Amino acid sequence: MNETNPNRTQVPLHSELGIPLVDLHAHLEGQISIERALEIARARGVCLGVVEHGGRGEALHDDETLRRYVAEMAPHPVYVGIQAEGLDWDRCFSDAARRELDYVLSDALTFPERDGRRVRLWTAEAQIEDAQDFMDRYVDFNVQVISSTPIDILANPTFLPAAIVDAYDALWTEERMDAVIAAAVAHGVAIEINARYEIPSAAFLRRATEAGARLSFGSNEHGEEIGQLAYCVRMARECGLTRANIYLPGD
Repeated sequence: MNETNPNRTQVPLHSELGIPLVDLHAHLEGQISIERALEIARARGVCLGVVEHGGRGEALHDDETLRRYVAEMAPHPVYVGIQAEGLDWDRCFSDAARRELDYVLSDALTFPERDGRRVRLWTAEAQIEDAQDFMDRYVDFNVQVISSTPIDILANPTFLPAAIVDAYDALWTEERMDAVIAAAVAHGVAIEINARYEIPSAAFLRRATEAGARLSFGSNEHGEEIGQLAYCVRMARECGLTRANIYLPGD
């Protein structure tokens, strides 16, 4: 990835915990300007990592669009990343262009069903008939996302569709948690603590840190809502996280 801009190294630290407060999952997407985003970040006492969607059919889909985005963000004290979409996203960019980014995050929320459909798990189209079967395939897909392309962060980890979210603790068994965690550790991929969906659970995070996984903070918010990291801080306190547990681009 790109060498870290010196302006980005001075990130705010939590006064009690001493951990960096960096929202690495902030979207602008035309809703607010970068200047307004920085005002919000300063007011909330955080640093931002700005991500745009990248992959086939996305806003960033080739070297030209990626480099234009990096150039637009370069003057500002933010980390510059993409939210990679699809398992073939990296084929859209040359290695040289991709290295101009600070980081790449991706998730498993666009899920391949057996009939070939790509189901958006955060929408009503996610209808789960057999929760155990879904979970087995979903864990496998999480591992595939982690292992098949060069990403730095697994975003929205352990997310469940609305139809089964009430069974979160039962469905995310230790075996399933450990499969995702082991893949992240093996491939050097950080696991996001997601403030929007308040995931993963403290139980997952304790297992992740015990296994040596790095963690990142992300709001997964758009526009004026970016930079809200209350759940991340709560989990950091509850799980005893230190600076050594936290991933930042350039580490």
